[in-house]
Amino acid sequence: MRGLPRVALVMAVTLLTSVAALAGPAGKWRVGDGTAVISIHNCGAGLCGSIDSISDRNAKDENNPNPAQRSRALLGLPILSLQKSGDNLWSGTIYNAKDGQNYSARLSQKSDTVVTLEGCVQDTNICGEDQWTRLR
Repeated sequence: MRGLPRVALVMAVTLLTSVAALAGPAGKWRVGDGTAVISIHNCGAGLCGSIDSISDRNAKDENNPNPAQRSRALLGLPILSLQKSGDNLWSGTIYNAKDGQNYSARLSQKSDTVVTLEGCVQDTNICGEDQWTRLR
């Protein structure tokens, strides 16, 4: 019985170390519905993301509230700007081309192959989330 607490402590430290040692979210991620791939890369002290591929390669930003931007291509469009806010957690903003709106964003890395992106209407608790899978 005396060895049991020590074994539990070693297991807990090992688990925490493995979670904290994730490779980070830089890379290419397929969105939950499979219609796009987002490329996340380091930029400055944070992370940036852009649309790397999309099911309709000719799609335009037609829902943008600014009429001057409605003809720009979605492919390559920067949509994500994040700053580290904790272990395996980043916060910032995301642009949703489906409705032309910016949202508060929180990216949580669950493993080396899965992240969860939560987007919320600014200054509210109205949120939605999507799970992304890393492409190899």
